[in-house]
Amino acid sequence: MPHHPKSRLAIMAVGGAVVPAIVASSLAVPAVAADYPSKPVTLVIPYRAGGSTETMGRVFSKALGKELGTRVIVRTRPGAGGAVGATEVAKKKADGYTLLFAAAVSLLWPPLRQKVEFDLDSFTYIGQITNYQQALVARQDAPYNTLKELIAHAKKKRLNYADQGAMTRAFVEYIATKEGVKWTGIPTKGGGEMVPFLLGGKVDFAWSGGIHNRFAGKMKVLLSFNATRLVASPDIPSIGEQYGVAMPSQAVIVGPKGLDAALVTKIEGAIAKAVKDKAFVDLLTTKLKFPAKFVGHKALTADIEKTVAGLKQVIAAGAK
Repeated sequence: MPHHPKSRLAIMAVGGAVVPAIVASSLAVPAVAADYPSKPVTLVIPYRAGGSTETMGRVFSKALGKELGTRVIVRTRPGAGGAVGATEVAKKKADGYTLLFAAAVSLLWPPLRQKVEFDLDSFTYIGQITNYQQALVARQDAPYNTLKELIAHAKKKRLNYADQGAMTRAFVEYIATKEGVKWTGIPTKGGGEMVPFLLGGKVDFAWSGGIHNRFAGKMKVLLSFNATRLVASPDIPSIGEQYGVAMPSQAVIVGPKGLDAALVTKIEGAIAKAVKDKAFVDLLTTKLKFPAKFVGHKALTADIEKTVAGLKQVIAAGAK
């Protein structure tokens, strides 16, 4: 029975013993990849419909299906900030027929901070297709236009924000701790529910993974949650500039751990071509204001390792 290659995260855990496994797998897998795909592929999206990831996934799945030569079926499995869908995919057979499209943070933060049924080595990182344009946003008519003004209001009156899971809550509360303010998180089920909460006045501000770009004139950006400023809001400072921390922003396609090397290469190649699909690029650049950015398996796996190190730094600094 051939061995399967593991991600670099897994390689770090087992050391040199992995080398012969990779060699053996590389010799055995061409036949596996040659027959792939022989049936539809399921792309699990672990978030509620209507958010930026689900919106991207619907369009990207068609482009990916064209490149793979099969139908790619989108299946939403929301819950626990992405952990429900991630758990489902982690337990699937590593045959390339069940993939996950998610924010990398949904795969990295839970194992670091919660009790979940997957760990940092549960996935094969195949490719990245964009960077989320994460922001702290408010209604267009809110009486604050900057983070500084928001904090000033919060010191006079306790404000509510849309709580979209442990990761976003940690960073919002990290700011509160640094600034000496308190605010109340109102639980939501992702971007699709955050929008009516914010626009309807149920919350005063929210984290957005990029869906705010679809509501120009109704929402405004107060802060970039990325390490750098956002494509559509170059004049708005980033959390990296102001606090020296940042949210991971990779939008990734992964499979269960143990995907054969040739399968990874084949799917990776299809992803690289699908990222250039006109309908997908139009969605990213025109509607979502996201950059079209492909990163392959090797570089992405290395970047994920750095991301994990950064998250551990945030946790050590006191993020709850």
